[in-house]
Amino acid sequence: MELVGRREEVRWLREQYSASQQRACGLLQIAVSSFRYQSRRNDEPLRARLVELAREKPRFGYRRLHILLDRGGEHVNHKRVYRVYREAGLTVRRRKRKRLAREGSPRVVLTAANQEWALDFAHDGMASGRALRVLSVVDAYTRECLALEVDTSFASRRVTRALESIVAQREKPLAIRCDNGPELTSRHFLAWCIERQIEPGTHSAGKAAAERARGEFSRAAAG
Repeated sequence: MELVGRREEVRWLREQYSASQQRACGLLQIAVSSFRYQSRRNDEPLRARLVELAREKPRFGYRRLHILLDRGGEHVNHKRVYRVYREAGLTVRRRKRKRLAREGSPRVVLTAANQEWALDFAHDGMASGRALRVLSVVDAYTRECLALEVDTSFASRRVTRALESIVAQREKPLAIRCDNGPELTSRHFLAWCIERQIEPGTHSAGKAAAERARGEFSRAAAG
């Protein structure tokens, strides 16, 4: 393609300034033989064959069409196939992937304590390399830290025991929301919520809201 463009520039120089062919080629640093060269290659049979295959396989790109040509006994360089494929306007448009639109529902406006408790797990480690997990329970309205439980691991029964001790001291919440932790989606935890008539769930306002809520839990627990 670069050679074709330089040939056009040579022709333009000759037309505008009446320069000789040799002089124009010398200025643009192109060999006179290259300028005079006329290709004897005929791409019409290949173009016709590609168009025929593209009609049979409209979603095939040039690579797969090249494979079909090769299987049919027509051994053509893949670069030539691509050039003729582009010139014939057979380029296949890529389909846009359909993505499921996810719209987060807004959080309910809280007006009093015990309407919603927020649970979150934080991770830390000891000098020995042993992992630690910290369960924080925060009242989402008052920002009061109701419990901070530290252990090396938390089973769902361990979580419900901590919640039972809080419920024994104050009223049960209407709902419990959590960001992370497989313990909070286990059958035992869900059965405990049903028995206590507490609505379980996760933050549905999106990742940003979940991260913001997690920061609120940590600040409330630290305070």
